[in-house]
Amino acid sequence: MFTPGEFTDALQSLGVTHVVGVPDSTLGEWMPAIFHSKHLRLVTVCREGEAWGVAAGLFVGGAKPVVLIQCTGLFESGDALRNAIHDYGLPLFGIIGYRSYLNQSSLPGDTARIFTEPIINAWQLDTVLIDSPEKKSLLAEHYRTCAEQQQPGIALIAEGRA
Repeated sequence: MFTPGEFTDALQSLGVTHVVGVPDSTLGEWMPAIFHSKHLRLVTVCREGEAWGVAAGLFVGGAKPVVLIQCTGLFESGDALRNAIHDYGLPLFGIIGYRSYLNQSSLPGDTARIFTEPIINAWQLDTVLIDSPEKKSLLAEHYRTCAEQQQPGIALIAEGRA
């Protein structure tokens, strides 16, 4: 959906300072561009649950981090997300790869598609779905809105081959 350059340019234009996450097969394609960016710091963690805590610490320290993980990692990291966003009230922003969204017919048994949106809704997170190239601008728009309102947000990035 986003080329690595488009993705890093979008984050840089938003003033993002750090990208915290675990690479997956799709989002991981952006990691080299993030790593080589002069304006972004890539912080890789071992487990997705760590990403929210690291992003929280960076935010409290004055940085502007985003969490970059796949939806299955979101499932694993729920308690850390709850602590950072709901208990501490931090307006963290997550960019979540929506595994198999674009190739449901070829992967009919992948339950990631079934659980992703209900789990995000359960966490009461303001979310946009970017499922086509025409919707790429929603990433920046949603990030800016969340930042202005000092609220957490999620951008779901559809993965797979349409």
